[in-house]
Amino acid sequence: MTVYGKPDVDENLGTKLRQARMQLGYSQREVARRSGITNTTISLIESGRTSPSLSSLKKILDALEMSLSEFFADNLEIDRRKEFYRADELTLVAHGKGLDVLQVGKDLAPNEIQMLVGRYAPGADTGAEMLVHEGEEVGVIAAGRFEVTVGETTITLNKGDAFRFNSLIPHRFRNISEEEGVIIRASAIPSI
Repeated sequence: MTVYGKPDVDENLGTKLRQARMQLGYSQREVARRSGITNTTISLIESGRTSPSLSSLKKILDALEMSLSEFFADNLEIDRRKEFYRADELTLVAHGKGLDVLQVGKDLAPNEIQMLVGRYAPGADTGAEMLVHEGEEVGVIAAGRFEVTVGETTITLNKGDAFRFNSLIPHRFRNISEEEGVIIRASAIPSI
């Protein structure tokens, strides 16, 4: 699955976000207050006129006390006994401008390891806002060249290079190569 032919705005995501918010009984203003994302931005996302960055979507879902896995769960079939997955069986758990994040497995319990494959178009990143979540993160650059920021440290990692850090430290990934970049990473606590 590649990101190149996809539209910049995912209207279904906005509709789904509005449904989740309304089911929980939150107003847009309350979600804005709890997430730190402006009410206008939430309205634009819900109406399908803009797509959130991965970090913004995570903040909104944190305000709803929902993980990305839970957010996308109604499209998932629970199959905990499955041991092998073809490339087209990975579950899309996040989508942004030039970025798709695919998960190995469909429904994860809080104590299961989460394995993700991030596919980044040239120049794509996880968003201007740093990611922060519970757990430890470990990964390998499978393709491309990435600028990786963890806390105050920014480093360039190439294919075959790896990282490991406490996910409570603010972090960000950006593909600085001219080709699609791929990061394969695992998290001790599912966060997407």
